Amino acid sequence: MSDTTALPVDAVGRWLSARDTSIVPPLRAELLTGGRSNLTYLVCDAAGARWVLRRPPMSGVIASAHDVLREYRIMSALAGTAVPVPRMVAACEDPAVVGVPFFVMDYVPGVVPGDQQVAEQTLDLPARAALGPHLVDVLAGLHSITPSDVGLAGLGKGSDYVTRQLTRWEGQLDRLGATVTAAMRDVLTRLRDGAPVQRETTIVHGDFRPANMIVGEAGEVRAVLDWELATLGDPLADLGWLVAYWGAPGDGVPLPRPTRSAGYVSRERLAERYAEASGRPLDDLGYYLAFALWRLAAILAGVNARARQGAYGAASVDVADAWVEQLTHAARAATQAAGR
Repeated sequence: MSDTTALPVDAVGRWLSARDTSIVPPLRAELLTGGRSNLTYLVCDAAGARWVLRRPPMSGVIASAHDVLREYRIMSALAGTAVPVPRMVAACEDPAVVGVPFFVMDYVPGVVPGDQQVAEQTLDLPARAALGPHLVDVLAGLHSITPSDVGLAGLGKGSDYVTRQLTRWEGQLDRLGATVTAAMRDVLTRLRDGAPVQRETTIVHGDFRPANMIVGEAGEVRAVLDWELATLGDPLADLGWLVAYWGAPGDGVPLPRPTRSAGYVSRERLAERYAEASGRPLDDLGYYLAFALWRLAAILAGVNARARQGAYGAASVDVADAWVEQLTHAARAATQAAGR
């Protein structure tokens, strides 16, 4: 059976050569693992030059979540700011080339610490200690950017971010035909009823976590990736998301948390660093953690639904429904701890 995720490299090579005459054909492409949304390929030419290509999934495409051209525009806008992003090479809107829109960006060397094993093998103790502060400083830097200064004033609605997100994910689950348990509905109601007033509107990444970073040997962030969920919204939602992924040994939450190993700063220190860097009060952080856990449960339920529909082709990895249940229970516990 042929691999439906295979990239037509000859077509990509002709398109890319028209924009960069230094390319030495033929090109080859390798589907990179780890993504469950837009597909990512490492593209190399005969001389060893490397690029990264991003395109939508094979099926189950949600326009707002899989708009790769929007992702390209966001990273182009952030070039030269406090947020490190890869250099954008070019974007293709013509579906005649590979069948869908796509974009190409420079390859950035480094490690993507997406899980505990990778992080343990590639980051020593000093690098692990440095990673958290680096991540938080980049996040605070992102939230300090005035959207209109970089041409992103129209990136999103901005206000009522959390309630709009809750409505959005509920609607997408229903459209995908995903399994939504009574417990998930109950936590959703708690989050809606207990949502804090949004104090600020900034650019938010939407999926800010170690697995979406390219990190150097010293634990420094070399590039922030995966901007498909970026919009204007509540900056504390980004922090809550990062904290949700910032695990500790034996925490029991079913997430690929590289920080369960020794050497990383604590969740508490991570939050303190952000407060110091941004000047924002964090009295509602417990709510944003609960929101992040519920949203993770919703996203994974949607991933399961799309995977069963064949959205990821040969790269499909079905996420267990048990993970969704455990995350829902963790979200309920977090809402209760936050007094919601």
